[in-house]
Amino acid sequence: MHKQKPLVRSIILGIVILIGMIIYGYGFNVTKVNFETTRSEKRLTQLSRIMRALAHPSIFVYEKEENKADVPIYLPCPKDSLPDYSPNKSGPYLVLTPKCAGPGETIYIEGYNLWPNTKGPINFVAFSGVNLTIGHLHTDANGYFNAKVQLPKRKPVDEAQMIRAISRRNIGNPRFSDVAISTWEKIIETVFLALLATTFGTMLAIPISFLAARNLMSDQKASLTNIAFSIISWPFGIIVGIRLSSLVDNILKKYFTDNNLVWNILGSVIGLTIIWFTIKTLFVSPTKDTNKNKTKYFHTISIILIALTSICTILICANLAITVGQSLIEPLGPIGFMGNFMSQLGDVINMIMPISVGLVTGGALSFVCGKISYHISNKMSPIMISITHTSSAIVAGTVIGAIIGNTIEWFYQLDNQIYTLIWPMIIGAIIGLIISVRTSPKYNMPIGYVSYYIVRTLLNATRSIEPLVMVIVFVVWVGIGPFAGSLALALHTIAALAKLYSEQVESIAPGPLEAVRATGANRLQTIVYAVIPQIIPPYISFTMYRWDINVRMSTIIGFAGGGGIGFLLQQNINLLDYRAASVQMLAIAIVVATMDYISAVIREKFV
Repeated sequence: MHKQKPLVRSIILGIVILIGMIIYGYGFNVTKVNFETTRSEKRLTQLSRIMRALAHPSIFVYEKEENKADVPIYLPCPKDSLPDYSPNKSGPYLVLTPKCAGPGETIYIEGYNLWPNTKGPINFVAFSGVNLTIGHLHTDANGYFNAKVQLPKRKPVDEAQMIRAISRRNIGNPRFSDVAISTWEKIIETVFLALLATTFGTMLAIPISFLAARNLMSDQKASLTNIAFSIISWPFGIIVGIRLSSLVDNILKKYFTDNNLVWNILGSVIGLTIIWFTIKTLFVSPTKDTNKNKTKYFHTISIILIALTSICTILICANLAITVGQSLIEPLGPIGFMGNFMSQLGDVINMIMPISVGLVTGGALSFVCGKISYHISNKMSPIMISITHTSSAIVAGTVIGAIIGNTIEWFYQLDNQIYTLIWPMIIGAIIGLIISVRTSPKYNMPIGYVSYYIVRTLLNATRSIEPLVMVIVFVVWVGIGPFAGSLALALHTIAALAKLYSEQVESIAPGPLEAVRATGANRLQTIVYAVIPQIIPPYISFTMYRWDINVRMSTIIGFAGGGGIGFLLQQNINLLDYRAASVQMLAIAIVVATMDYISAVIREKFV
């Protein structure tokens, strides 16, 4: 038995090695590995030319002056004798050996009296005037050179054509080339493209990361009635909020805020004053009314007043920003971009205001419905609780079915409401009924885990799509340029940072979390006092690293129209201008290295 073990092990090892060889052999076949091509003289010549071009980035240029020498050539040799040609030897001149030849043949060229120690092209000038470079010259200290060139394969003509040698020398001081200037402009665009993407991506990734942290979501439970009320209230609240915001916006624009600076300023001041006095009365000034119901009604009315006034004030301020910003663009001159920035901020506020009001309204309505469901579950009769439990689950299932059906209809445009609305609502209602029958009204469902897995799935799906693909979609939406690149990188940043942030939240010490929860703190207080102090250093580190990644990724998305340095790099590579491409590659390397140093300093101070 013992003697067979080494043999068995050897056989197993041999089988493993054989399987590995088969796998890698098939991999070489699939990837078409062929090292013979790497020894091809043609490919090595092309590689050498590219590498040498990359080693000579065209950062600086000089003003140049030229010294030319021409000599006639017949292609092919004439049937009769060659016409006499005597060069003027007091200046630059050329001598050909032979003086005529057939297309594609090789000749020798000697040049005299050119500028010493200079370089330049040797051109074939056709009878039509077209120039074709056929060689290069390098003069010695006496202005002499000799070169072997191949004549182009052109149609024969009877007239004399021209060989022209051009020696060039630098004059004056060097200056930055046009390539270097355009590279500088695009690298600045790239840095700020990545900065905006990182900033907005981080702002959204932080709150999402708390929803994707298992330790924060594991203890979140709610009854089916509470969940159903929330599902019903959120869509209704969002729709009401969007309609309310649009209605207020239309009223304000119609009556007194449409591009009227005085009314905009007056409306902003009045709105802010009302909000300040209402908040002061509601939260600061004590009330002498001992009637709790009246106090509760007063608080409710005050909150509604603050909400409506806030909507009006924000919209007025946004319109004010647009009006003032557009009027400042020309007067500010070189810093007119600040006026444009102000105008764009106002436009952004106008754009996101409806959905923001909708989300706030949905959240407020969900909170009210949560209180109602709590009252039903604890103070109503068992029959009423059971009826509410079942009916709310059915309605919630119907709402979810309608949402899913409308989503399918939007994507696939089936134009059949029976399949995209009726059947999804019926199926949703049946599922809601089944769930309500199988669960007790008092049973608390793990809603936190459900939210956790939904958010995680969305983050994984978004992160799996490369920004190069995202930017193609955004280019269609906002056009070719850095704005599309910023949006693509921001979306990918949200998914990537939210994952990193959530994993950091999951690894925090549980002690402070349990201590804060033991005091009876709510969810927001737990995050503020137990979670955030532990995650600030790694959050800063991850954010700086993401900015570094976005700078490098912006190079790639430029290939798909996302703006930045990538656009120039792709253009120069397609034109085979590797010296210009080398400038962009050098700029990218310098920026990445600089940002790595800056991020290291910031991490050293704060992390």
